[in-house]
Amino acid sequence: MLRTLPRLLLLLLIWSPPLPTTAALIQTLAQLILEADAAAANTTTPFYTPLPPTLDPWYRAPLTYDWAQTDPGLVLKLRQAPLLNLTITNALLAYQLLYRTTDSSYNPSWAVTTLFIPRWQARCSAAAPSLCAHALLSYQLPYDTCNVDASPSYGLHFGEPYGEIADALGLGWFVAVPDYEGPLASYAAGVQAGHATLDGVRAVMQVAGWFGLRMGAAKVALWGYSGGALASEWAAELAGQYAPKMVLAGVALGGLTPNVTSVTEYLNGNEGAGLIPQGLMGIASQHPDAFWWIVSRLKPAVRGLFLSVKGMTAAQAIAAFKYQDIYSYFVGGYQDLHTRVMQMMYNVDGYMGYHGVPRMPVFVYNAINDELSDIRDVDELVDRFCGVGANILYHRNTAGTHTQELVNGRQRAFAWLRSVLDGSYDQLYSAMGCTVLNVTYNLAPWVGWG
Repeated sequence: MLRTLPRLLLLLLIWSPPLPTTAALIQTLAQLILEADAAAANTTTPFYTPLPPTLDPWYRAPLTYDWAQTDPGLVLKLRQAPLLNLTITNALLAYQLLYRTTDSSYNPSWAVTTLFIPRWQARCSAAAPSLCAHALLSYQLPYDTCNVDASPSYGLHFGEPYGEIADALGLGWFVAVPDYEGPLASYAAGVQAGHATLDGVRAVMQVAGWFGLRMGAAKVALWGYSGGALASEWAAELAGQYAPKMVLAGVALGGLTPNVTSVTEYLNGNEGAGLIPQGLMGIASQHPDAFWWIVSRLKPAVRGLFLSVKGMTAAQAIAAFKYQDIYSYFVGGYQDLHTRVMQMMYNVDGYMGYHGVPRMPVFVYNAINDELSDIRDVDELVDRFCGVGANILYHRNTAGTHTQELVNGRQRAFAWLRSVLDGSYDQLYSAMGCTVLNVTYNLAPWVGWG
């Protein structure tokens, strides 16, 4: 059952010592985990008020050493998040990791991921290794905003919107939820999102063994819908060149948005028009020339309203700009968003399918009547990958819309993810080539934007 979209926030147990070497990192992280667990067990330990990232001193890169010289995926800070195992069902413990990553221009950056330990992990021990978890799901939540204070690491303190984290934890999986947009909240910036997703997995795998994940047998999968699928898809196609040693068991992608300019045209004047200013401000945060072009071309009378999305959640922006013509905010209208400087930005961060071929099994599920992204763009992306050897199961749902496919496709995504994480994929699905099916699943006809 769908839950209300949350407003977004997070908490403490602050730690940021210098980490000059990997050996020092491992030793210090091990000590931190012991101390954090001891603090959580102490009933006199006070609960801290969650702070939004802009007010949270922990949500910063370390100042005590040159973290930019470390390797992508290296854990720079770690803290326990003791409130999250109360707001997220089936969570035994929750931790947050701040880690090194790489932005869209391949410059050093950082991001945060939240790691949930499943409740059944309490039965895990050296004497009973079969009771220890063997799977990690990196779940990319579609937070779709250029407001860093709307990042999952903060908002999940108020509950999760769709229940999928709880369901995955209920299956005994470790679940990591990255703030893949990074510290600039670079919504819709594909390379940034892909890098941060992959590095979030690297970071979690550095510490997951201490929490009982069976590292020798552990399998890793990615899952995302809509904005979360954007991050997951970019991770899948970037993995070959950015994280060549990473082994991903599979990637599930729902409600894909392969072409950012096509999405803009679909949304303009419609119910979801508020995602356009969010996306423009988000992707342009990675491209200063495009950012200043956008700002300079906004009509003075509406510039303040347009830029106010930097303080909005996705839901707030959708409400504020519903059914509006976003092109009318610009002096030159539509043409202002298709100049050379804008096209250069789109070419780097806005078009899927040009940065590599997924090397792992992929499940794509999309509504044919998706109102956010043209199904032909998804068809073209799948065809491109299939033409060069990808292994893809593609469900084109004849029923429902973009918002409805979130629910209509959920159980199919879970079934597929279970197969890649428990090793039964080859028995249940074709492990070679591509399978494209028109299906009909109409489980949530009532679901809409409002």
